[in-house]
Amino acid sequence: MPDRTAKASTAGNRAALTLGPLLFNWPVEKWKDFYARVADEAPVDVVCLGEVVCSKRLAFYVDVIYEAAERLRAAGKTVVLSTLALITLPRERKECAELVRSAEFDIELNDLTALSYLEKTRPFRVGPFVNVYNEGTLQFLARRGAVSVCFPPELSLGAVEALSRAAASMGIEAEVWSFGRIPLAIAGRCYHARVEGLTKDSCQFVCARDSDGLDVKTLDGNPFLAINGVQTLSHTYCNLAADLDRLREAGVASFRLSPHSGDMAAVAQAFRDRLDGRIAKDEAWAKISGASGATAFSNGFLFGKSGVEMVR
Repeated sequence: MPDRTAKASTAGNRAALTLGPLLFNWPVEKWKDFYARVADEAPVDVVCLGEVVCSKRLAFYVDVIYEAAERLRAAGKTVVLSTLALITLPRERKECAELVRSAEFDIELNDLTALSYLEKTRPFRVGPFVNVYNEGTLQFLARRGAVSVCFPPELSLGAVEALSRAAASMGIEAEVWSFGRIPLAIAGRCYHARVEGLTKDSCQFVCARDSDGLDVKTLDGNPFLAINGVQTLSHTYCNLAADLDRLREAGVASFRLSPHSGDMAAVAQAFRDRLDGRIAKDEAWAKISGASGATAFSNGFLFGKSGVEMVR
């Protein structure tokens, strides 16, 4: 049985903050500056790096990933390398195999294809793109060596509590998606390219024009979704800052923030201060709103409602 005590991201009962992998296509200089600031200023415990959405983007910043990883590690962060969420090509399988066989940093699986490349004795993390909906799946992952699972963001509070308790009994840390546009679907076709009359193979990387995704509106002109290359996201930003207490009571050990082009260091500080009891819910909410520039927040999935809703 793998040792699931390796590289735990929490100390005692202190809640952890995880900065998930960047989902959007940013210029490499912006990418480098972002993670330099995270290293210097953001009070997060774990930082995930790597390309999750489209393997074509990886070429732009693959040479600076390990430089950023070393700077983050020197700043006291636990660095995690994340795999693609949808592996379809031989090239992508090869890249995944090379990634997970590297023993230098923790690995986060977002596609179970990666399991076949992991040594059975090596612990790993599970990202929110893996469908973990029941205890049976948790048991399967625990047997293979999972130390942490970020649950899919559409789970209700009741489901999160049941799975968090089960995860704790298996030595797995439970994590919840807590900030950022919610990933809803990922496909083989590139929606961004199609909007511009292009194909996926000749996309010209038009997704780089939209640093937080391209807004999608209904025929009536109402904001609906966002697209990010081959990925579909919510239009609203998930924000569970007002729900952290009940999630902690439900057994959640770590809270995931998804990078966006606002002031993520300030967003992380607001979550950290709220988790540590230094600020009240309303103050945390105001600080996050001011730092993120989000037009609308949501937490509907957590309360068994449509994801777009905000339950206060």
